[in-house]
Amino acid sequence: MKHILTAIVMMATLALYAQETTDSIQKWSAGRPDGHAPISVMGDHMHGKGEWMLSYRYMYMNMGDLKQGSDAASFADALEDYMVTPTEMPMNMHMVGAMYAPSDKITIMAMFNYLSMEMDHLTRMGGTFSTESNGFGDIQLSGIYRFFNRNRQSVHAQVGVSIPTGSITESDVIPASAPNEVELPYPMQIGSGTFDTNLALTYLGQTDQISWGGQLRAILRFGENDRDFRYGNRQNLTGWFAVKAADWLSFSTRLEALVVGEIDGADPNLNPMMVITADTANSGGNFLNGGLGFNVYIPKGALKNLRFGFEFATPLYQDVNGIQLKQKETLTFGTQYAF
Repeated sequence: MKHILTAIVMMATLALYAQETTDSIQKWSAGRPDGHAPISVMGDHMHGKGEWMLSYRYMYMNMGDLKQGSDAASFADALEDYMVTPTEMPMNMHMVGAMYAPSDKITIMAMFNYLSMEMDHLTRMGGTFSTESNGFGDIQLSGIYRFFNRNRQSVHAQVGVSIPTGSITESDVIPASAPNEVELPYPMQIGSGTFDTNLALTYLGQTDQISWGGQLRAILRFGENDRDFRYGNRQNLTGWFAVKAADWLSFSTRLEALVVGEIDGADPNLNPMMVITADTANSGGNFLNGGLGFNVYIPKGALKNLRFGFEFATPLYQDVNGIQLKQKETLTFGTQYAF
């Protein structure tokens, strides 16, 4: 909490600095390739009155090998205490979003997603098997309010809710249950099962050739779902810097600090002694991620305001609770069209 409060003070200071700057009253502009943040950042921008934007993002995230705290761990380490350990988990996510601005200061946003995941396992006896899950995830609805836009700097806040439309009862066949299906552990579930609050504060700045921004975001979860647990809260602070290489192209770099809380409660259908992913002690942690990307923007013609973005991200540091799969690369590609 101390780190979150520090981040809020820093971002508020930037906003006050922006208010006191009197060199120019020119507003921050989205009409350039770096007018949007790296494609992996959500809720980074707003729209003018009456404007719509439709978006599609594809994200691939891979996890493999094991971490225990901040140190590397072996599969043998995990199998000393559990009958089964995961070895790899690729995840694919498709996200479709819509934004609409009823006024210059307010933008509303909806996001839908579809996930597919696969997890490979190794047993204490040396056997291997895989499980899969897929389906539509939780729906995200939010409103964004801009309370400052001057001197080519902008500050806006986002308040939203996550509606638990995604499944938390995904099942598959494992060797010990064949031919019957059993409920899969927490990382293989599609949704959260709880109504979650999404909060964010975003600061943006730009000059003729460069732009930068910072976003403080929190996902706060309340109550328990139908399986008697809730996922941990998430807080992250993201900062990025971009260079406009041409009217249609920009390159960006991004740094993210992420704190994920431990799962609270436990699903009675899962045996925490069987596999590390069914033990809630092996959830949450602290992460530092870095990303490199580019944005392509069409400034005129029939396809004006069409955008493409790409980012490659990788962990720079991770300190997990218990023993968990190690996070590896994340690839995000997306397209956005405003009209």
